Amino acid sequence: MRAAPQRLTIMHTNDIHSHFEMMSPVAAVITEQRVLSEDPVLLVDIGDHMDRAAVETEGTMGQANIDVINLCGYDAVTIGNNEGLTFSADILEAVFSGLQCPVVCCNFVDSSTGVPPLWMKRHTIVEKDGIRIGITGATVAFTSFYSLLGWEVTDPEEALREQCLILAPQVDVLIVLSHLGLPADKHLAEKLEGVHAILGGHTHHMLEQPLIINGTAVCGAGKFGRYVGKLIFERGQEGEGFELVSGECIPVNPILTEDLILPVIATHLARGQEALRETVAITDRELPLNQNGESPFGNLLAQAVRQFTGSQISLVNTGQLLGSLPKGEISTGLLHALCPSPINSCVMMLSGRDIRMALEQSLTDVFQSKVIYGYGFRGEQLGTLAVDGLKILYNPQSMPYDNGIAIFVENEPLEDEREYSVGTLDMFTFKMGYESIANGKDTVFMLPYFLRDLLRIELGRPGSLDECAEVRWDPRVFK
Repeated sequence: MRAAPQRLTIMHTNDIHSHFEMMSPVAAVITEQRVLSEDPVLLVDIGDHMDRAAVETEGTMGQANIDVINLCGYDAVTIGNNEGLTFSADILEAVFSGLQCPVVCCNFVDSSTGVPPLWMKRHTIVEKDGIRIGITGATVAFTSFYSLLGWEVTDPEEALREQCLILAPQVDVLIVLSHLGLPADKHLAEKLEGVHAILGGHTHHMLEQPLIINGTAVCGAGKFGRYVGKLIFERGQEGEGFELVSGECIPVNPILTEDLILPVIATHLARGQEALRETVAITDRELPLNQNGESPFGNLLAQAVRQFTGSQISLVNTGQLLGSLPKGEISTGLLHALCPSPINSCVMMLSGRDIRMALEQSLTDVFQSKVIYGYGFRGEQLGTLAVDGLKILYNPQSMPYDNGIAIFVENEPLEDEREYSVGTLDMFTFKMGYESIANGKDTVFMLPYFLRDLLRIELGRPGSLDECAEVRWDPRVFK
């Protein structure tokens, strides 16, 4: 008599980005699926669970996310760039030491030792009702950024191939947790043998049904906890191979709640708010913000970047700031609320021609109102360019790109063929927003300090509030 088929359910989440308002609904969906399933259930997360734009994450340095992951009963997770690049090595060690499941990533090692940190494994094997599941993972290789934090992130394909060769003979089901993006996942499915599923993230793709490539199910469950991915594998009897029966993304109803998770999130919100009450400055004036033109708060951010990078000039987009800086007591929480993006400054050599192009673009509505997603940006629109170290004469009545703007550096006209030391934002190096800035050379990234950290330093510099009131964009009506 033939035995009943043996089944395994795999549930996966990715790119939740500290949307705590969705974590209780996600937990409710997971709980419901576990209750409905008569088969063993494996639960994994594919990274970017943490995002320091959230008070709960910023105020607890990620502990709020770890507690939610533990309470949901995840079996394994990998890290995304939001974990790896926005926390120091010490903080990562402290927060992940409390995780009750393994962190799995095979292309992430300590630069000084060449091996993964103590809180990370290259692979793990989880057993569910006699089914052995091999799990390995990889994260996107932002090599130049990671090196500044003491990490080496190696080629994911080579690292994954090595781990798959180790795991395949030992397990019944082999899965890859890939925080690499959908194009990379498709490529890996063509190149790696014996992988049952590549569970993806990073590019926030939502696949209603898996893509089957070379016998591998390529999956993705969107972003922000709006979906939970689900796969069911089955084999006829022991000794046979597991095959995919079904795959889907389950929509998460945001009004659902899970009784255990909801109060924990509320507690961490209160703790985060308390931790961010530290006073960092007391100002004697309001600094207004205009995202579509020059304003004191935008100028202060440009000053902060120029001072921190030690550059000749600075270029920053005002969309990094979400409101005016009020008069009076300034707390770490207020700076976090006004400048939530986990973006770092950098310094580069940039030609006068590329500087001029970016400045001309910043006078147009198309660029000022451009909507930006990802690359660390947590604002809503690109905004204009705030500058320091420059004086710009322009005609506000002219047509776009017909301005004939006059730009001066240290009272000398900007020269198109000359290269200048420019302090700016890492976001621009990805050709995001003002793309000509990405043409810079010899770029040095200033990790791990965020823009709000630079604002905090600049607020303490004598004379900074007076300086930010000085006009850099001088409107002239030319006759």
